[in-house]
Amino acid sequence: MSQLSIRNVSMGFGGADLLDGVDLEIHAGDRICLLGRNGTGKTTLLKLISGDIKPDSGEIFAHSGVRTARLPQNVPPGLSGTVYDVVAAGLGETGHLLAELRILSECPDDASMRKRAKTESRLAELEGWGAAQRMDRVITRLELDADAPFADLSAGVKRRTLLARALVAEPDLLLLDEPTNHLDIAAIDRLEAELEKFSGTLVFITHDRAFLRRFARRIVSIGRGRLTAWDCDYDTFLMRQADRNEAENTQNAVFDKKLAAEETWIRSGIKARRTRNMGRVRALEQLREQRRARRERIGSVRMQIQEAQRTGKLVISAEDVDYAWDTRPVIREFSATVMRGDKVGIIGPNGAGKTTLLQLLLGDLPPDRGHLRHGTRLQVAYFDQLRAQLDPDKSVADNLADGKDRIAVGDQTRHVIGYLQDFLFTPERSRSPVRILSGGERNRLLLARLFARPSNVLVLDEPTNDLDMETVELLEERLMDYPGTLLLVSHDRAFLNNMVTSTLVLDGSGTVTEFIGGYDDWIRQRDTVGDKKSHPEKETSKEKPRAPSNRQIKLGFNEKRELEVLPGRIEALEAEQKRLYETMTDPAFYQQDGGSVAAASDRLKTIEKELAEAYERWEYLESVK
Repeated sequence: MSQLSIRNVSMGFGGADLLDGVDLEIHAGDRICLLGRNGTGKTTLLKLISGDIKPDSGEIFAHSGVRTARLPQNVPPGLSGTVYDVVAAGLGETGHLLAELRILSECPDDASMRKRAKTESRLAELEGWGAAQRMDRVITRLELDADAPFADLSAGVKRRTLLARALVAEPDLLLLDEPTNHLDIAAIDRLEAELEKFSGTLVFITHDRAFLRRFARRIVSIGRGRLTAWDCDYDTFLMRQADRNEAENTQNAVFDKKLAAEETWIRSGIKARRTRNMGRVRALEQLREQRRARRERIGSVRMQIQEAQRTGKLVISAEDVDYAWDTRPVIREFSATVMRGDKVGIIGPNGAGKTTLLQLLLGDLPPDRGHLRHGTRLQVAYFDQLRAQLDPDKSVADNLADGKDRIAVGDQTRHVIGYLQDFLFTPERSRSPVRILSGGERNRLLLARLFARPSNVLVLDEPTNDLDMETVELLEERLMDYPGTLLLVSHDRAFLNNMVTSTLVLDGSGTVTEFIGGYDDWIRQRDTVGDKKSHPEKETSKEKPRAPSNRQIKLGFNEKRELEVLPGRIEALEAEQKRLYETMTDPAFYQQDGGSVAAASDRLKTIEKELAEAYERWEYLESVK
C-alpha cells in the first residue's frame, strides 16, 4: 500500500535543479536508502517528504493518516530543557502536558496541586497516559538520562535524544539523515536494535555500509536531478548500477559520434552545395538540443597520498603508560608496539579517551607514568575530527595555501584552484569562506590539506563522517596502497574491517586491549573470550572427529537421470539470467512502470536462487556417481 507519492517534483536553490521532475512511491513497510554524492539533494528530498520545505513545482501527497517523523543530520539550534522535555516535544500537546506534569509533581504547594489536577484532566481527554509509558520505555531503551540538561550532552547523546523524540510519536514513516554520525559503536548497536523493532516504513541516508547492508531493502539513487529506484539490497545495487552506467556510457559515445559526424556534414555541406537537406538540418538541431540537455555525472574526487621517506622499522613503542584527567584514569598500564606499515584501529565509547590515546602515542601529551619511544624519520599527518585546523573566516583556498596561488604537492607545485578541483571544489566554492561549507565539504578540505604534505605516519580521527559513499571507498583504496603507518579512530565498522590489521579497544575504565584484525575480528574474539569465561569447560573440551563412513553411496535411476538433465537446466537458467542483465542495463528499462521493473527484479532473484541450488545438487551428484 502506498503511503506517500511524489509526482513530477522539481526543487532547486539556484543553478540546475537538484530534483528535476522526479517521481517516487513509498510503500508501507519499505526500507529505503537514499544514495548519492554530497550535494545531489538527498537531505532536500527528506525535507520535502517530511513537509519541512515545499517543492518549486509538482506535488507530494501523503495518504490519509500517515504520521511522519524525521531525525535531522544536525542538531537543530535552540533546543533547551532536559532530555525528557526534548523527547516529549515529539508528542505535541500531549508531550507538553507530560513535561509540565513532571515538574508539577515535584511541587507540593496548593497552586501546583490544582494545576496538576487540571493537567491530568486534559491528559485524560487526550488519552495521553499511554504516551507517558511509551516515553519511559523509549528513554530507557536508548539509555538516556531523562533529567540531564540537553545543552550539556555530547553530540552522540543529543542524536540519541532526537531519535527518541522521533520514535516516541510512533510514526508510520521514519526519516533518518545520517543516523550513525557521532555515535560510538555501542550506541550504534543500540540504535540498530531499536530500529529492528520498528514496524513502520524507514527512509534513510547513510554512509555507514554496515548499517546500510543491515536495513536497506530498496535503494533510491539520486543524481543529475533524477531519482532511480532499485528493488534490491546494496550489494546487488552496486552490480546493477555499474552495468547501467556502462550501458549509458556506450549510448552516449554512440550519440556523440553521430553528432560529430552531422556537425562535420553541415559545415562541409554549406560550402559544397547550394541546397541542404532541411530535414537533416532539423534533425541536427534536435541532436544539439539533446546534448545540451544532458546532465553529466558528478566527477569523482581525485586524491593521491604523498609519501615521505620511510621510517625506521620501529614507529612507536609504549610501555606501562598511565594517563589521568584529574583523578580519573583514562589510560592504565598500556603497552604496545607499532611497526612500520601497521594499520591500527582505535575504538571505544565516546569519552573513553581515544583522541587522548592518539595524542599520547604521538608525543603531544606526556604520560603520567611509563615510557614512550618513537622511531626515526617520522613525518606525521594528522586528520582532526573537530576540524580545529580550519579557520572558518578564511576562504577554502586560503585555508589550504595561506593566501598563496600555488601549493607544493609532493615534488610538484600546483595552482591552488586546480588542486581543489581534484576534491570537487569549484573555483567559486574555493573562494568561499569555510564557515558556509557542509560537513562533507569540510572533511574533503581537510583531506586536501592532509594529502598535500608528504607523510609516513597518517593519523585519522573519524575521517569518514559526512563523506559520501564513493569518496569513502576511494579513501579506502588510497589507504590500502599507502606503504606508511596508519593510526585510525573510527566508528565505521566496514571501514575498520577493510583497513586495519589490529585494533586497540578502550573500555572506558582505562583498560586498552589489543586484538588482531578489524571490527568483526574483535567481536568474534571478544565473544569467544566472554564465552570461555562463562563456560570454562569449552577451553579443554574438543569435539571428537567423526569416523569416516564405509558405506558406499550409489546413484539410483532417477538420480542418474537428474544428473544428465542438470547441465542443460543450468545453461538455460544462465542464458535467461544473461538476457535479464542485458535488459536491465538499458537505462530506458527503468522508465517503465514500477510493476514491470519489480517483476524483472523478482525473477532475477529467483534465478539466482535456483542456480545456486542447481549447482549444489549437481556437485553432490557428481561426487557420488
